[in-house]
This record gives sequence, structure tokens and C-alpha cells, in this order.
Amino acid sequence: MSSFDARHPVQGLLGAFLAWKAFLFAIAVGSAVGPAYDTSSTLITTGRASYDESPLDLATRLTRWDAMYFIQASRRGYLFEQEWAFGAGLPAVISALAKSSLLSSSRTEDKTQLTSIALATSGLEADGSLESLIGICVANISHLLSVLVLYQLGMVVFKNSRMSFVAALLHILSPAGIFLSAPYNESPFALLSFTGYLFFAKAVLGEKRSLAHDVSLVASGMWFGFALTFRSNGILNGIPFAAELLRELSSPPTLDSVRRRVALVVGGSAVAIGFILPQVTAYRTFCYEASTTDLRPWCTRRLPSIYSFVQEHYWSVSLTLSIEASNIQVRNVGFLRYWTPPNIPLFILAAPMLYLLGKSGLDILSKPDRLSTAVTNPRVLSNTIALLRSMASAQLILTVLAITTYHIQIITRISSGYPILYWWIANCLTDSKIARFGGNVVVFMVMYAGIQGALFASFLPPA
Repeated sequence: MSSFDARHPVQGLLGAFLAWKAFLFAIAVGSAVGPAYDTSSTLITTGRASYDESPLDLATRLTRWDAMYFIQASRRGYLFEQEWAFGAGLPAVISALAKSSLLSSSRTEDKTQLTSIALATSGLEADGSLESLIGICVANISHLLSVLVLYQLGMVVFKNSRMSFVAALLHILSPAGIFLSAPYNESPFALLSFTGYLFFAKAVLGEKRSLAHDVSLVASGMWFGFALTFRSNGILNGIPFAAELLRELSSPPTLDSVRRRVALVVGGSAVAIGFILPQVTAYRTFCYEASTTDLRPWCTRRLPSIYSFVQEHYWSVSLTLSIEASNIQVRNVGFLRYWTPPNIPLFILAAPMLYLLGKSGLDILSKPDRLSTAVTNPRVLSNTIALLRSMASAQLILTVLAITTYHIQIITRISSGYPILYWWIANCLTDSKIARFGGNVVVFMVMYAGIQGALFASFLPPA
């Protein structure tokens, strides 16, 4: 962390990224000591003659737990009602890329003999690993791009290259670990969220208010809306729009401020659309043309949300769900329903991450100026403080929801999409008074990600 070359930040981040991924993949391969705890991943590879896993088969070893839902949905869409609990963004991307690669292979075959790429694609399709490998590629490319975007976001907000670089490095070493390399929503969500914040920061932290800045606000809302198709907790990204709109409404209207208010409303609406659109699609699927006898219970609610119904109906009690022939155990999603004695170990495992999220959020909310910044313009500094507070509020709400409502063990991976955490730890590392604490946090992140990678690849909890 101490060696930083301001002239080549991208090269430094790329080198660290490749080294970290090599480390995690080595752990995933090296954790193959005997048969897997669960062989569900082999069920989605259609060409297999047995349930045996090859240690070098990353497509299978990284397609664990929820990843199987995403891969199945990418092949045949949502088939069962309970699958609507998983964001459709990743399956849609994987499906589009898989169809594109197969179409490209068929065109190559029509014109000439199959090339090596076409042969490889055909082989992957035959053994059922094509979608898994595409999902892995999407996750890793998204993670790399999110690292670079986070660096740029730090530069816009703080004008501090060193802290921005360290924060981006921390995102590489995120405790989300192997989840940022597997077919999961976390990497694309982080990329889209960071991009949304980058556009938002450029719009509100500029010294001038031009039409381009207001267009950037609308674009920010669209990026956040796309992020919501991957993870529903992305709705918290709407908080900066609400906070900035309240600030605008507190001052007398001018031509520039009216245009800014319109841009904030449109941008915030784009975030809301990202949440509402999947609900509308589900309503048309299950409610619009269904007979009265076939109507699902949530269709007649005042706010018919399939997501909340699935969480309440399928995830609220101890229940075994079936994906084809595989079984996954889920328990007690809802307010305080996860607070049971058997789940105490999961709360203990999540405690360090909850502490870091809560501590960083509270510190920035109460004293946002503690972060190292080179901003000197009073107006820009005031806007920066307001932005940091709204981002910290979103992170704190996520932390409270995780403690009271979510499966607590997922907090480690879903926290990867919140910049405040990385900036706060980076500030700890660059502050001589608390650098030792920051160093201990980095040690925790590396150890947690390493252990988690071995457990994940062996299909062992927590996930």
C-alpha cells in the first residue's frame, strides 16, 4: 500500500488486480480435496456422465449457491416464481453474450471450417459450461472496471490521487473475495453503482452549473437504475438525489436551479424505474392474464410486489427449494426473523464487516471533512460534504437492514458496492495516528477472502 506511483495508477491497479485474482483462483483450485460437499453445480452441466468435479474446472467450482440460479435463468429465463428474488440483470447479460457467441460460431461454420474459437464455443455449449464461463468473465471484467471507476470517482470527490489509489486497491482486496470473481451480481452492481456516483459527483461538485452537468445527473440516475436490475438494495442509491433536491428546494428558484431540480427529479425517477420495471414485468406474467382461480396472492395487494412476496412466502420459513434436482436450504428472511440461536455463528462471522460499515458510515456522517481532500473552493467543499453524508446514510441504512432483516452472512459481499467504506479505510491507512488499525483491517480482508474462497469452491457455507 505504501508504494504509489502517481504517474502510473492504472498500471499499478491492473498489476494488483491480476495478482489478487491469481491468488483467489489458486485457492479455488487448491481447495479440491476429495468430493465436494454438494454436487449441485454438476447438475447444470448437461454433458457430464457423473457428478465428479475436476479440480481445474473453474466453471463448476465457481458456480456455487446462488450462481446456479443465475446460470439457469440465463438459459431459460425465470421459470419458477421464487426465482424472481434474484436480479435479472446478470442472467440477461450472460444470455445475450452466449447467444452472440453461438451465432458467431454458426456464421464462421457457414463461411469456412470451424475455427479454434468456434470449436471451443461448441465444446463449452456441449458440456454446459458456456454460460458459467461467460458469467465468470463478466464478473471479473466488471470488477476490474469498477476498480478503475472507483479511482476516478475518488479523484473527482477528493482531488487526492494517493487516497483514491489506496481505496481502489482496497476494492480489489474486498472481503467479497471470490464472489467478485464468480457468476454473481456483486461485480456488475459495484461497477454500475460507482459509475452512477461518478456521473453524480461530476454533476454536483463542479464549480459551474451547465446543461451538461444536469444531463450528467440524469445519466447518473440511469446507471443507478441499471444497477437495480442486479441488486435491489441499489434503491438506496436514490438517497443522494433526494438529499440534493431538498438542498435545492431550500433556496430561491433561479433558471439554473429550476433546471437542476428537473434533472434531479428525472434522475431519481430513473432509479425508481429500475426498481419498478421488474415488478411490472412480473405482474404481467403472473397477474395480468391469469384467471381468478390462478391468481397469485400478491396480485391483489395494494402494492403488488413479487419481490417482497417471494421473500415473505418462500424465504420466511425453513424451506427446501429445488433447482432442477438440487436442493438449497434457506431460512427466515424478514424483520428479526433471522435472530435465532442457530444463526448466532453467522452473526459472529458478519460482526467485523458490520462494525466497519457502521463505524465508517457514522464517522463520515458526523465528520465528513475528516477524509483527506485537496478541495479548497468553499462551495465545492460544501457540496462534497453533502454528497458524502448522503452516501454514508445509504451505507448505514444498508447496515441496519442487514442486521434486522437480511441473511446476515451476505453483508460481506453486498457491502462491496459502497465507496464510503473504502475511502474510510484508505483514510485510516494514510493517517499515521490510526495506520496500524487500517493495516489490521487489510489483514482481515485478505484472510477473510482467502478462507471464504476455499469454502466457496468446496460448496461450504457461509455464502
